[in-house]
Amino acid sequence: MENNPSVSSRRDFLKATTKTVAGLSTLSGITLPHVHAAGDDTINIALVGCGGRGTGAASNSMGVKQSTRLIAMADVQENRLEASFNGLSNKHPDRFSVSADAKFIGFDAYKNAIDMLKPGDVVVLATPPAFRWVQFKYAIEKGVNVFMEKPICVDGPSGRRMLELGKEADAKGLKVGVGLMCRHCRVRGELYDRIQQGEIGDIILGRAYRLQGPVGTCFTLPRDKATDESELVWQIKNFHSFLWASGGAFSDFNIHNIDEICWMKNDFPIEAKATGGRSDRGDYIDQNFDHYSVEYTFADGSKFWLEGRNAMKTHNEFASYVHGSKGMAVISTAGHFPSRAMTFKGQNKNPQEIIWRGPKQEPNPYDMEWQDLIEAIVNNKPYSEVERGAKASLVTVMGRMAAHTGQLVTYDQVVNHDHEFAPNVDKLTLDGPAPLLADANGKYPIPYAGRNGMYEYVVG
Repeated sequence: MENNPSVSSRRDFLKATTKTVAGLSTLSGITLPHVHAAGDDTINIALVGCGGRGTGAASNSMGVKQSTRLIAMADVQENRLEASFNGLSNKHPDRFSVSADAKFIGFDAYKNAIDMLKPGDVVVLATPPAFRWVQFKYAIEKGVNVFMEKPICVDGPSGRRMLELGKEADAKGLKVGVGLMCRHCRVRGELYDRIQQGEIGDIILGRAYRLQGPVGTCFTLPRDKATDESELVWQIKNFHSFLWASGGAFSDFNIHNIDEICWMKNDFPIEAKATGGRSDRGDYIDQNFDHYSVEYTFADGSKFWLEGRNAMKTHNEFASYVHGSKGMAVISTAGHFPSRAMTFKGQNKNPQEIIWRGPKQEPNPYDMEWQDLIEAIVNNKPYSEVERGAKASLVTVMGRMAAHTGQLVTYDQVVNHDHEFAPNVDKLTLDGPAPLLADANGKYPIPYAGRNGMYEYVVG
């Protein structure tokens, strides 16, 4: 950075005109992509959403080679914030500067955390995705760069909103990363180049599998009112169980496999049809199916099958493949990392017919997505993953909706759908009701294919 002419010139400019520029930026809405105190190129970070993924993203942000520092944290649950605080402060003592008065609790806490940042800094948005558009909107207003976790929307209305907000962020020159980290995998990137150059011919089929036991909070028992007084906070704590909060286990977990198939195909599918079901779940009250099988169709007629399952004592597989007219490719075969990507002649993973195999040692894509974002900020290069992140999220919604409704669902139908799961999510308060309420028996509406037309469930 010291040898970067743009950084040196920016530093000289700031020494002379910091106060004037700050005033102009405030009054006119001009965004200065990376403005920091004179002589200080540190990029400050604020963490909004202190669960496992948010804590992981914040840790990755403090591991880049450039100077970064975590200065604020926000969550609706104090115990989760404190656990994250303790873990991060111990792991990154040299880059951790969150004081006692920079820890914020509540639904407006994200504003307090973002307000501590300057233009050019970064906020990490890692709350359940229902809140993504609300917090993204405020970050844009404040002129700060954003890293947001996937999925970035859970239904059509929130997807449309995110696409529009992405345009606003672009107009302000903000840098926005989306946590589909596999796109930053260097080995998958080489595989993509090889596929686009025709190494396995034209892609005619994709296959993806996320077959695993119960994960996260996808199965939830009824709330114990003695220990969880607030139904809203309880639902947020168990967000994988509620479609309004997360898009359910389908959206939160399957999106990675879906996105990496779409990446290799260099396209997004236009329709989906699917099956799925919910076995006898006893007292569990979540809205998820146990298993999903989705057939996606691309505009050229080629297909992509996704198999998802959350069940005990069943075959586990976490992998993605594409088949071309001349061969096939492994995109991932061991989860997110390492990818262990390779290409083959023919349609079988025959060790004797390997064309190319990625290196055994791979950089971690969770680190690479942060390195790429920070480098774009430092060098003031255009950088926005919002449109791609929104499309990946909406394609995931399309598959989920096809399974839950039993209908053939097109991408256009998803984007233009009117069912918003939590239309007043920006108005929620700690002492207020949740967007979804249980019936007299403590049960929540669950999807029934063929019962409610194009609606996954109907309230009221």
